[in-house]
This record gives sequence, structure tokens and C-alpha cells, in this order.
Amino acid sequence: MALSGSVYADDVTEMAELKQEVKELREITQTLIDETSDLKTGFNYTTVDVTKSHSGLGAAASKVYYSKSPLSIGGYGEMYYAHTANETGADTSKVDVYRFVPYIGYKFTDNIILNAEIEFEHGGAGKDAEGDGYAIIEFMYLDFLFNKNANIRVGNMLLPMGLINQRHEPTLFTTVQRPSTEKNLIPSTWHESGVMVYGDIVENLSYKLGGFTALDLSMGAGEGDKWLRNSRIGSFGNTQREDLGLGVVARVDYTGINGLLVGVSTYLDTDLSMFDLHLDYNVDAFRAYGVYTQTNRQNTPVGEPEKAKGGYINLGYDILSFTSLSEKMPLFVQYENVAAQDEIAGGSSVDAIETTTLGLNYFPHEQVVLKADYAMKKEDGGKDSDIFSLSMGFIF
Repeated sequence: MALSGSVYADDVTEMAELKQEVKELREITQTLIDETSDLKTGFNYTTVDVTKSHSGLGAAASKVYYSKSPLSIGGYGEMYYAHTANETGADTSKVDVYRFVPYIGYKFTDNIILNAEIEFEHGGAGKDAEGDGYAIIEFMYLDFLFNKNANIRVGNMLLPMGLINQRHEPTLFTTVQRPSTEKNLIPSTWHESGVMVYGDIVENLSYKLGGFTALDLSMGAGEGDKWLRNSRIGSFGNTQREDLGLGVVARVDYTGINGLLVGVSTYLDTDLSMFDLHLDYNVDAFRAYGVYTQTNRQNTPVGEPEKAKGGYINLGYDILSFTSLSEKMPLFVQYENVAAQDEIAGGSSVDAIETTTLGLNYFPHEQVVLKADYAMKKEDGGKDSDIFSLSMGFIF
């Protein structure tokens, strides 16, 4: 009897210990559930809505404005292969991890918003990096949102010129490479430090007006077709100068017809004036977009370009629109004519470069694109070339 009583007492003790352990496990489980719930409440990841754009930005760059969480993370990336057949000289081939670009946004309030873009280009940069790789802050600004008619943006931002400078995510243009018009004439990606006011004048008519650090044309001296591109100050810390010039940008866009964006932009500083006309028409399976731009320079040193002009038109049609498939496959043709040195002070002009590009895109998902194109470039001096390119791109 004494032995059985001892065994019973041991069983009771073990049962009590098990109940206590179960209670503690339940408390731990409930704590984890509560913490998980808090995390879900505090951070709801917002996916990209490709139909949305804030103030002309691409869908991924606009994420923070539509995010359910204070913190927003997005981005885009692209890489390509290109084979160039030259009229004279050896053919060349290239593979480039072209861009990986995270967007980081934060809402201090619904009316005070931070938005930033960090770009790693050509594989990035580091102590042992080779080639042209680099990392850069491509924009970092604060938006103060008041109402639909007037908002203020302060910081380093994309200048509202052309089409692609503000909307350069790879799903938004069909060619593997950005058009030369919007690389060398409107030097995309063109970002400067300054202040901008923007909003709607009336319904379907928007404006942007800002003052920014001006192009430094001394940086583009002797750079040939890249004289405008290499004059950008951007976000680098090399802005200490005797005279940090002021550039003024103004833009007006009309969107009152379904699928149509049409507008004009202008840039002015003490050394030059630039304007562009831009159009993007996208309805059902058809899309047409293009830009014409011209730059005139004042007091140009002898031997330097004093006028640049050029433009392109791109026409595309989604051939899968005839099927029930959710994917898209637009075929396109693009014609471009660029005279980056249309007039040279005290000298003759350099002839324009004409490029005709045929290609297709395949969208297995609205945020993912595979591209192929064939560009036929005609250039004086026996420099004609044909370029076959493949690329992949994505936004998130």
C-alpha cells in the first residue's frame, strides 16, 4: 500500500508539471500569434499596380504613394545581350547586368512622403570592380502633398522632360535600349537637386514647374554626341563651384482622351534652352509613343556643339490580343533620327544618325518582360551597324 501511494503521488506530481508546461506553451504560442498579428498590422506589403502612376512616375516608383504600410520597397532590374555587326571592323558581343534599382519609400504622414531610388549599374561598383560599374542615388526627395492643384517636392529628383526620364522602368518602353533621343539629347536618367511645384491646372491638364542645379557644359566639352549627357551634375558630391547655375523646368500634360498623354516640356538656363514634344497613346492592343526635342546653346565656344535636335516614333501591336491568353506579345517598329551635333560653332555640322528597330516583347506577367530587337543604324563615314539584342526586365 505504501508503494502504491508513492507511485500515485509521483503521477500526480508529473501531471501537475505537464499541465504547467502546457500552460506555458499556450502562453508562448499566444504571444507569437499576437506578435505576428502586430507585424501584419504594421507592415502590409503592397504589390505593384501597373495601372497607377503618381506625378508621371513609373508604377514601381509610385508604390509608396499607394502603400498600406508606412514603409514601401520596390524596384526594377534589367540585363541584356547585344551582338553588333559593323560595316567595317570586327563584330562585337556584350552581356551586361545593366541595372538593379531598389526603390525605398516612407510615409511620415499621408501628406509627407520620402521617396528614393538607388541604382546599381553595369554590375555595381566596389573596390575591386571592373569596367563601368557604379552605384548612385538616382533620386531622393520629400513630397509635401497639399491638394490636387498644388504640391511641393524638395530634394534630388527626376527632371520632368520627355517620356522615359520619369518612366524608365523596362516594362514601359519596348526597345532593349532606351532611344538615343532620350539618352543623349534628353540625357536620361537626368536628375538634379532643387524644388518643384506640381499638380492639376484643371481636370486632365497637369503642370510641373521647378528650379534645379543647371547643366555644367564645361563637363561636356569635347564629348561629341554626349556633350549634353556628360554635363549633368546629378547627385554626386562634385557640386562645389564658383557659380552653381540655376535651371528652370516647366511641363504641361493633357490626358483628357482615353489612353492619350500629350504634352510639352522646356528647360532653360543661362547657357542653353531645350524643349520637347511628347506623346503616348495606348488603347487596347495598340500603342504609339514618341518624342521630338531640340536644344540651342548661347555663347558657344568655337568647335563645340551649339544645336542638337532629334526624335523617334514607336508603333506597336499586341498579337496575343486575338487569343484568350493572359500574356502579351507586342510587335513593334521604331524609327529614330538624332543629330546631337546639328550645328557646331565655327565649323560644319555632324550628320544625323538614323536607326530603324524591329522587335517584340513577351510579357508572361504584367511585371516581367522579355525583349528581342534588331536595330539597323545608318551613320556617315562607314560606321553603319546592325545590332541584335536580347534582354529581360522586371518591376516589383
